[in-house]
Amino acid sequence: MRQGILGVVAACLLAGGVLGATAMASTEDMSEPTQAQPVLPRENLTIVSASGRHVFSVELARTPRQQQVGEMFRTTLPDTSGMLFLWAAPQQSDMWMENTLVPLDIVFIAPDHRIQAIAENAVPRSLAHISSHGPVSATLELAGGVTARLGITVGDKVESPSLEKKS
Repeated sequence: MRQGILGVVAACLLAGGVLGATAMASTEDMSEPTQAQPVLPRENLTIVSASGRHVFSVELARTPRQQQVGEMFRTTLPDTSGMLFLWAAPQQSDMWMENTLVPLDIVFIAPDHRIQAIAENAVPRSLAHISSHGPVSATLELAGGVTARLGITVGDKVESPSLEKKS
C-alpha cells in the first residue's frame, strides 16, 4: 500500500512539474511587439563560399518571443552582424518584414548546414510571406545586399556552434 501511495504522490509531483513548465512556457509574452528587443546572446557564424570565408557576429533567437520580434524596430544592422533563428526541428520557415525598418537578406539553412534559399533585400514593413521552400533547421537574417556583395549563394556551407550542436 505504501508503494502505491508513493507512486500516486510521485505521479502527482511529476504531473505538477510538467503542467507548471507548460504554464511557464505559455506565459511568455506573445503580444504584438512595440519596440526592439534587447541584444540577444551572440556567436560567430561563418559562411564558406566560392569567394571565401565570411564571418558574422549573430544574435541567437531561440525562444518563440525572440523569434517573433526578430529584427523589428531596429534602425541599423551592420554588414558583419545578423540574427540566427534556431528551429527545434527542421520545418518550413515563413518570414515577413512587419515592423522591420531595414532591408534584410533572409538566408534559409537546410539540415545539412547548406544554404537552401536566399531572399535578397526583403522590403521593410512588408507583410508578404518569404518562404524557405521546404524544411530548414535555421533561418539567418543579414543586412540587405550583403549576400550579393560577398558572393554568397545557394549551396554554400554555414558553420556555427549552435548548428553543430543540432547535428
